[in-house]
Amino acid sequence: MKYPEWVSNRPEVTMAQRKRQLVSDELTEAALQLMASKGFEAVTIDEIVSAAGVSKRTFFRYFASKEDVVVRFLADMGTGIRAELAARPAGEPPSVALLHAVRVPLAVCSGHSESDRALRVVQLILRTPALLARFLERQAQWRDDLAEELARRPWPEAESDLYPRLAAGMALNAFDAVLHRWSASDGAEDPADLIDRAFAVINPALDGARGRQES
Repeated sequence: MKYPEWVSNRPEVTMAQRKRQLVSDELTEAALQLMASKGFEAVTIDEIVSAAGVSKRTFFRYFASKEDVVVRFLADMGTGIRAELAARPAGEPPSVALLHAVRVPLAVCSGHSESDRALRVVQLILRTPALLARFLERQAQWRDDLAEELARRPWPEAESDLYPRLAAGMALNAFDAVLHRWSASDGAEDPADLIDRAFAVINPALDGARGRQES
């Protein structure tokens, strides 16, 4: 799977750090492709290191387990969502800023060249109980991170103590619903269209305070 921009857009790094990141990315690529094609339980660490062309010792230098590979991938996804929200214009309506934020990981799902592999990884996560549990755990962390970012923004809505957490939860529930629908359709539906439709449902709640002020 070709990694989306949120994985590679990091601050300036040294040559040694770049080398470590390259090895980590190659291990992640090999592991996710094998898991997506064979199933999580069927893949061994020996197979992963063989596909990546590294030793088992090198694998354990970067990851504690097979599951940790997926967890790290999900952590990078959450970092991308928060970074996109932080980069949105301050005066932008909450619904627009949050939609752009959750679109970041969905962009790779919509790309023609990568959508099949992305779909297999999403299905792997959603259909493997251990991985789904870690995904839900990560989403809880994303909600906290997005709520923290929302509370910093100069929106009338953010003045309520409840708004940041509720808004972050609504945006991530929409994101989760899209992944499940896309997975269940076996890729037949477009995730970009699905997220637009999902946000059309929650936009009134996200922008409620703003709408009342403007009216």
